[in-house]
Amino acid sequence: MGRYVFKLPDVGEGTAEAEIVAWHVAVGDRVEEDQNLVDVMTDKATVEMTSPVSGIVVSLNGNPGDMAPVGAPLVELDVEGAGNVKANGHAKASAPAQTSTPPLPQKTGRGENAEIPLSPTGGEGKRDAIAARAGEGAVKPALQAKAPSTPAIATRAAGTKPLASPSVRARAEELGIKLQFVPGTGSAGRISHADLDAYVTSGGATSNARSGGYAARDGVEEIKVIGLRRKIAEKMQEAKRRIPHFAYVEEIDMTELEALRAHLNATKQAGQPKLTLLPFLMRGLVKILPHYPQINARFDDEAGIVHRHAAVHIGIATQTANGLIVPVVRHAEARDIWDSALEVARVAAAARDNKATKDELSGSTITITSLGALGGVVTTPVINHPEVAIIGPNAIVERPVVRGGQIVVRKMMNLSSSFDHRVVDGYDAAEFIQKLKGLLEHPATLFME
Repeated sequence: MGRYVFKLPDVGEGTAEAEIVAWHVAVGDRVEEDQNLVDVMTDKATVEMTSPVSGIVVSLNGNPGDMAPVGAPLVELDVEGAGNVKANGHAKASAPAQTSTPPLPQKTGRGENAEIPLSPTGGEGKRDAIAARAGEGAVKPALQAKAPSTPAIATRAAGTKPLASPSVRARAEELGIKLQFVPGTGSAGRISHADLDAYVTSGGATSNARSGGYAARDGVEEIKVIGLRRKIAEKMQEAKRRIPHFAYVEEIDMTELEALRAHLNATKQAGQPKLTLLPFLMRGLVKILPHYPQINARFDDEAGIVHRHAAVHIGIATQTANGLIVPVVRHAEARDIWDSALEVARVAAAARDNKATKDELSGSTITITSLGALGGVVTTPVINHPEVAIIGPNAIVERPVVRGGQIVVRKMMNLSSSFDHRVVDGYDAAEFIQKLKGLLEHPATLFME
C-alpha cells in the first residue's frame, strides 16, 4: 500500500486560492477514480474536484468555509502501489483543519503510532474502519464521552387519563407540562407536586404553553456563511460600499404590452418558448442603450476608467437553491423576442442546476432583476458591480387610473432602477427610463427600426 496526496490544482484565471464548500467523502470511505471528492468555490464558480486515483480516504484537510491555497493538500488516500508520498506520515496543509476532537494515535501497520486525523465529517466509526482495513482491528479510545442523561418518560395507554389532583393539573398547565408523560409515584400512578418537581428537575420536556394555546420558542441556530452565500454577501457589501447608488422609479401602463404578450403566447409555433415580460424589456433596453452609452458600461474605479460597451450583455438575476446568481445573455442586441426568451430560460436553468460556465456568469454590462409576481410596489436594487445600472420591474397589477378624464382600470407596473451616480447623472437616468417607458407602453415601437 502507498499514500497518495491530492492537492488543490490550479483551476485557471490566476486563482490563488479556493473555498472549501462541501465534502463528498469521509475518512474511511473507499473512493474510485473520477469520483467527486470535494466542491470548491473560486471567484467565478463552484468546481467539483474529482479523484485521480482509487483508494481509501485517510485524511481530509480543511472544513467547509476554509480557504485552501493552490497546491495545498486536500485529501490523503491509501492506494495500491507506491503512491506519491511516503506512507509513514501525512503531508501538512498550510492551514490544517481545526476539529473539536483531537486526532487519536493508532497503530495502522504503516509506521509505528502513525496518526489518522479526524475528518470534518468523520468520527469514531471511521477510525475503526481504517484500523480494521490495516489489519490491526479497531482501536478504542481510552476515554469515551458519556451520553447525556435524559429523563425517563413514562407514557400511558391511549385514552388513559393521568391521575392527579386539580391543583397538580393547574400547576402542570402553568408549567406547560403534559401529564401524560409525567411518571406518578402515588397509588395507581397518581401524580403529585413532587412528581412535577422531579420531572422538571430531570429535564423533562415542557411546551411552555401559555393561555390561548400559544407557546414560547427559545434557541438560536448558528449558520456559518460560506460558499455562494459568502460570495453574495461580499459582493453586495462591496457594491454598496463602493458605489453611490441613486434610485429612480416610474409607473408604466402595461395594458397593451400584456395584450400583445398574451396573443403571441396563444399563437406561438411549436418549439417557441412562452414569453414573459423579460424579452420585451430586453428589446427595449437594446434599442435605447446606444443613445446612452454611459449606462451600458462597466466602471473600473481603481483605474478610473469607464468602459462603454457597444454589445449589450444583459445579466439576469436568478434565484437558485444556493442563492442569487447572475447568468448573462450575451449580445442581446442581436436576438429577437423568441431567441431572447430561449436564452434567458437556458442560462437561468444552467445557473439553477449549477452547470453555468464561467463565461455564462461574467461580463454583463447591465442587469435585470425581477421577482415576478412577488415584485412588490417598489424595490431599490443593488447594482451588480462593476456595472453602473440595474433595472427592476415590479409586479403588474390592475389599478384605477385616469385616462381622458375618465377612471379606467389598467394593468400598471412600477419600474425600479438604480444607477451609479459617479458615472450616470440623474437627468440622464430619468430620460433613459422615460424613453423605455414609451417603448413598453406602445409595444409596436419595440419592433420598429
